[in-house]
Amino acid sequence: MSQLKAGYTTRPANKEDIEALFDVFMEYWQALTGVMKFTLDDFHTIFSTPGIEIEASTLLVFSPDKDIVASGLVIDLGSMPVHPNFYGCVRKDYEGQGIGSYLLQWGEARARQAIDRCPENARVSMYIQTSQTHQPTIDLFEKSGLTPIRYSWFMIKDLNDAPPSPVWLDSIQLTSFKEYPHLETILRAADEAFEDHWGHVDRSGDKERHERFKHSIENDEEFDPSLWHLAMAGDEIAGVALCKPRLGPDRETGVVDLLGVRRPWRRQGLGLALLNHAFGGFFQRGYKRAGLSVDSQNLSGATRLYEKAGMQVAREFVVYEKELRSGEEISKQA
Repeated sequence: MSQLKAGYTTRPANKEDIEALFDVFMEYWQALTGVMKFTLDDFHTIFSTPGIEIEASTLLVFSPDKDIVASGLVIDLGSMPVHPNFYGCVRKDYEGQGIGSYLLQWGEARARQAIDRCPENARVSMYIQTSQTHQPTIDLFEKSGLTPIRYSWFMIKDLNDAPPSPVWLDSIQLTSFKEYPHLETILRAADEAFEDHWGHVDRSGDKERHERFKHSIENDEEFDPSLWHLAMAGDEIAGVALCKPRLGPDRETGVVDLLGVRRPWRRQGLGLALLNHAFGGFFQRGYKRAGLSVDSQNLSGATRLYEKAGMQVAREFVVYEKELRSGEEISKQA
């Protein structure tokens, strides 16, 4: 690994560092996007998630004055973490001093620990995302040999007026998590709805996934079960629109966190109906905007659906990759 300048030190984070870790990440995220994506409570929830060991997954970089100037985090949860995610940030006043390169090398070394938990013949690579407009990060990634492989959008719809009323299939009945609190069934349906999306990995064998979702909603004081919209076809879930009541601290923007329709009910207008239903729920609650994230090259045509619903691209992100082991790519690619 490259070396930090004299006087700089590193160590893993611990629970007492979460507030400082939050400050560093959010300062960087605002520089990337101009918005705050999380709150401090969100960070506490993330770092108490089953499977995340904060000291084994983080690195803090300290200046000679003992200030935290950079941090790194690797997330490799699940039974087949073939694409561990690395998140790193350097405070603006400390850019251009080799700290970003050091973090990337640490992140790669830490991500390689996921290899032993993946099938022997599986290709393993590290993913890292940044804003398409943050040139210092783009320059660092390209200099470090990372490859851009995918682009994503964060799309917004202004809710100045009531959205169109959803048009439902005759066989569909609407309910929500409030009336249908069957988390495992909902997660299975959502996973099946995304089986044709780029990057999808079969998670049916991930027994801890249910516990992670349960933890995230039970530790979110603002979680609203009535915002998890479920389209039922008899006893089966045909599609879902799982929504969050805020975008970080922004309580005027509701988020459609996951929108999916299972194969037998696709291309019948159900996705648009669920989306307009979610928008209507936000509008009735007084929200100014609704947002969602989507793969800009989405294999199922979701971007066309969102544009049809009146959404516009607010920000673009690019996913970079570093191959850790060659082999068979088991995530969905086409």
